[in-house]
Amino acid sequence: MDKGKRITGAARDQLAVELKAAYKGGASIRSIADSTGRSYGFVHHILTEAGVTLRGRGGVTRNKPSS
Repeated sequence: MDKGKRITGAARDQLAVELKAAYKGGASIRSIADSTGRSYGFVHHILTEAGVTLRGRGGVTRNKPSS
């Protein structure tokens, strides 16, 4: 896949299937972006377009503890 090249139609649908499988398999958006040569935003957009429920960012939360 050429970096920055517009992807439309069947090729975009196929890419969405592949990215969705990688994400569902545990890969992060950032790692998918790095491996495909696409931007984080592009991968994020394709995943949301494909109806994927994105995982939370994880890490420490800033919510107050419950009493």
